[in-house]
Amino acid sequence: MLESEMRLEEVGPVELHTELGGPKPPLLVDVRTIEERALARIDPSIHIGLDTFLRQVHDEVPKDADVVVYCHSGLRSGQAAMWMLANGWTRVRNLAGGVDAWSIQVDPSMPRY
Repeated sequence: MLESEMRLEEVGPVELHTELGGPKPPLLVDVRTIEERALARIDPSIHIGLDTFLRQVHDEVPKDADVVVYCHSGLRSGQAAMWMLANGWTRVRNLAGGVDAWSIQVDPSMPRY
């Protein structure tokens, strides 16, 4: 499939919160920096910063997993998710609005930055 033919699916924070409480929660992949992750994060999730993403993602994320990628606003994670779709992952979504939207819509106790 050509990159121009791919459509990146997004999932909203409230919908993701519901899925995480369900019987088959998606695998969350945080692509932010270590410093950003120390400020706020969604658990359970794995951390693969963009600086090491291309080296680590093949070993840490099964290609058949239901994956949701997130960052601060959804831009960096959208790029990572598109790369994954172009490289053999089949069920990848992006968290719309990132951890910032999560802190507003799901967990107001989460620090915003």
